[in-house]
Amino acid sequence: MAVSLDFDGAIVLVTGGVRGVGAGITRAFARAGATVVTCARNAPERPVDGAGFVACDVREPEQVERMVDDVLAEYGRIDVLVNNAGGAPFALAADASPRFHDKVVGLNLLVPLLVAQRVNAVMQRQATGGAIVNVSSVSGTRPSPGTAAYGAAKAGLDNLTASLAVEWAPKVRVNSLDVGMVHTEQSELHYGDADGVAAVGATVPLGRLAEPDEVGACAVFLASPLASYVSGATLAVHGGGERPAFLDAAQSEV
Repeated sequence: MAVSLDFDGAIVLVTGGVRGVGAGITRAFARAGATVVTCARNAPERPVDGAGFVACDVREPEQVERMVDDVLAEYGRIDVLVNNAGGAPFALAADASPRFHDKVVGLNLLVPLLVAQRVNAVMQRQATGGAIVNVSSVSGTRPSPGTAAYGAAKAGLDNLTASLAVEWAPKVRVNSLDVGMVHTEQSELHYGDADGVAAVGATVPLGRLAEPDEVGACAVFLASPLASYVSGATLAVHGGGERPAFLDAAQSEV
């Protein structure tokens, strides 16, 4: 069976695909030959090279409906959806309001479900079906102090991925990426100056933060024929994870 990463002729929709990890995903699919459409609430100052753009607040069902209709009107199909829109500011769980928690869980769990549900309806009608990749986080697999609602939502997203993979098979494959720390234009806001970013990267077994395009390459793989028998899976993209703290605290030489 011939397999490749050639997406020539494919239509790919990436939510939140205009900066950071989303821009890396957009670039990766564009390099693979896909026609990529991104969305965000506002148009970016610098559009991602080779990508179209549709303004959409993915938290609003009516706007999601209109976005999908606009993509279909322009291109006639959607072959790949990457649910990348998400995130959360730092807030201790004891201090954050119920409204804050509601918004964080909504953006990181209910929004991917909403967009996937609408795009799945399109893919089920297509002879070749389609593939959905949900961008999740290692925060869903470990404690997430300061972003507790975000971590809980991402854990839910991984479970949602597995459930949708069963419900929507065989036409649509659904997988997720559990992404670790990534070097983006906002890294210094989280980790400090360049020395801080380097110090944080040194805690990763591979010795550095991921680049957005590396996450994009993993999304391309999961959406490609190379992963034709992969569905309901969660791919860890974290550079080896985190070194166990007890190893640094231990006094034994053994």
